[in-house]
Amino acid sequence: MATEPLSQNEIEDRLRELPGWSVENGLLTRTYRLGTHFAATAMVVHVARTQEELNHHSALTLGYNTVSLAVSTHDAGGALTVRDFELARRVEAFAPVHGAA
Repeated sequence: MATEPLSQNEIEDRLRELPGWSVENGLLTRTYRLGTHFAATAMVVHVARTQEELNHHSALTLGYNTVSLAVSTHDAGGALTVRDFELARRVEAFAPVHGAA
């Protein structure tokens, strides 16, 4: 079953609850900076595990000391849905454990 796209107002309301996240080219995005490459790698593994739990996957990029996510819902034609914001909320909750800023 496809998830319904969020309205622009719903997207803006949800973004207010997720400082640091933004919408770029129709994707919900965030880049985290971490203290070391190892910390960034550990965070990528944590994100990947969370994506598997939610069965919802982002474009996930590991840099030297950065982790970037970009997500939308393919089942909704690439629109933003509650699934995207749930993934973002979950990542935001554990990011400080990895020292992410």
